[in-house]
Amino acid sequence: LDARAAARLAALPGPAPCLHEEGARRMAERLPWITLPVKRWAHWSPRHGGMQGHALVAAHFAQAECVGVPAGEGHAGDAPLPWWRPARWARPALRTVAQPDAGSVQMVWANMLLQALMRQWLQALAVDGFVMFSCLGPDTLRGLRALYARLGWPAPAHEFTDMHDWGDMLMQAGFAEPVMFMEHVTLTFETPQ
Repeated sequence: LDARAAARLAALPGPAPCLHEEGARRMAERLPWITLPVKRWAHWSPRHGGMQGHALVAAHFAQAECVGVPAGEGHAGDAPLPWWRPARWARPALRTVAQPDAGSVQMVWANMLLQALMRQWLQALAVDGFVMFSCLGPDTLRGLRALYARLGWPAPAHEFTDMHDWGDMLMQAGFAEPVMFMEHVTLTFETPQ
């Protein structure tokens, strides 16, 4: 992926795409399986991953502190607001940090985010901490890829990484015992428009 294009996409204002929110909702369904007490967690790129999903995680870990790691989102907190703007006096909805302190969080939550940040996640996690992340897999856009191939067009998107390869990369980065789940999400549309 072109790094500049990815940064521009991450900086776009507005809510997360509906597919990101759906991925977050499905990940949040697995939170009851977690037995490790979470006192502090980091939400990597919260706006990109979905604020509805953030609310689900925050409700599940209601007693835990959360820090947001914007990861290139260009969020409004980057520049101080003028003194006359009431929002300047309001407490931010989510405290953000550039990088959590080493070993300071029990969970990293990263929904639909390029997983090139594994070493940063590992550094931020406390001993016995865990990461929950989601991404698109190699079956993504299967129908669209077949159509493009039939028309002789180049692929509509880059190839997506298989979950078993993600598990291998997690192990190489220093994580232990990755547990992977795969789900198919089918999008349908009423009209071509």
